[in-house]
Amino acid sequence: MMVALNDYLILSTIIFMIGLFGVVKRKNLLMLFFSTEIMLNAVNIGFVAIGKFHQDLSGQMFAFFIIAIAASEVAIGLGLLILWFKRKNTIDLDSLQQMRG
Repeated sequence: MMVALNDYLILSTIIFMIGLFGVVKRKNLLMLFFSTEIMLNAVNIGFVAIGKFHQDLSGQMFAFFIIAIAASEVAIGLGLLILWFKRKNTIDLDSLQQMRG
């Protein structure tokens, strides 16, 4: 049985929607980062599937670029998250609304 392009794109859409639901509904910053990573991986699945369908390596190249950007986003985001936790003792998003300038 051969897996068609539509199957990969449907899987990518479902995973992206799960990540989007996590971004919208979560109040925890760590879970927000995880949901963002899920969304980026869903996009990677779509890029690689389309690249394979067209017999072109540009989909894989975009996926590697997204993985590199996601790794830097996680490194910077976790650093800021640790700093915020040390100051406020919470990683709840509602505590960000109490920031004073």
